[in-house]
Amino acid sequence: VLFLAYFAIQVIYARRKYKISPPETTGHPEFDRVFRAQANCSEYFPIFISLLWVAGIFFHQGVTAVCGLLYLYTRLKYFQGYTVAAQGRLAPLYASAWLLWLLVGLALAGLLAHFLWP
Repeated sequence: VLFLAYFAIQVIYARRKYKISPPETTGHPEFDRVFRAQANCSEYFPIFISLLWVAGIFFHQGVTAVCGLLYLYTRLKYFQGYTVAAQGRLAPLYASAWLLWLLVGLALAGLLAHFLWP
């Protein structure tokens, strides 16, 4: 939640800096990048939380927590990279996608182990 709040505050600062009033979502290219970075991170947050919850319950809390912290770090780097230049988002984007797939795998492994092998 703190990450989402940080991203939202950055959008507010960018709106003030580039004089873009709500509900406008386009304007200066730098504002556009900050706004898109915040929107992209917010779109993936429910998926991340759901996977984190299921993997933590059914697989292993420690492994899941490490994956979750790494995911949050990569999303922060994604946000920071995207606000500087659109290309700056790519490496952290691939890393965060890989971590989400890893959480999918952990969640599935945990669910299968729980329900198929009593």
